Amino acid sequence: MSDKGVSLGRDTRAWLEGLGFEVANESLWLEALTHGSTGAGFNYERLEFLGDRVLGLAIAGWLYRNSSGSEGELAQRLNALVSRQVCAAVAREIGAPPHVRLGKQARDDGAADSDNVLGDVTEALLGASLLTSGYPATRDIVWRLWRARVESAGRTKHPKSALQEWAAGCNRRPPEYALVARSGPDHAAQFTVRVGVRNVGEVEATASSKQEAETEAARLFMERYG
Repeated sequence: MSDKGVSLGRDTRAWLEGLGFEVANESLWLEALTHGSTGAGFNYERLEFLGDRVLGLAIAGWLYRNSSGSEGELAQRLNALVSRQVCAAVAREIGAPPHVRLGKQARDDGAADSDNVLGDVTEALLGASLLTSGYPATRDIVWRLWRARVESAGRTKHPKSALQEWAAGCNRRPPEYALVARSGPDHAAQFTVRVGVRNVGEVEATASSKQEAETEAARLFMERYG
């Protein structure tokens, strides 16, 4: 890989080190943060491939040691925890978007907040960490960044979160919410929302706010299909 004279940048290096990554080879981390739209001649795809496996192994090991669930239950929980949506959420939580290198068109199209891009970047960072610091150090970073999500197993989840995890764990597309109807005066409005998962089904619910209707629809969906 050639970095073509482009440096990682002081702010990005400080950000990475603040997360616990060892930045020994700047070009490796530059690669992990570079999208193919830049035309730089390198991008994060190979590191993302590596990081995906590291993440899966780290989470699988945690679940095996800390859960008494069956193989099927462990697999479903693993799939949910390493889903693209969760990886993207982690990227946002650690402040990754400003550090991702994108071509102008991709940035204008909103790629800096794309689940696909941010999820891939998270895994690419883990791949770069594996090559730089080895598995134990990378595993520890995964455990730290995913701890709250992993330890939530068995706790009561918000219906929308439960549905999101269920869909990911069953290798389904993410649930889609749509406002079907709004009725009544402003002071007593009623909102009807539909939630659906492709190739599974749909459910509708009505409540006094759109958010409450989405929550109820998710609860009813899990009751019927989960």
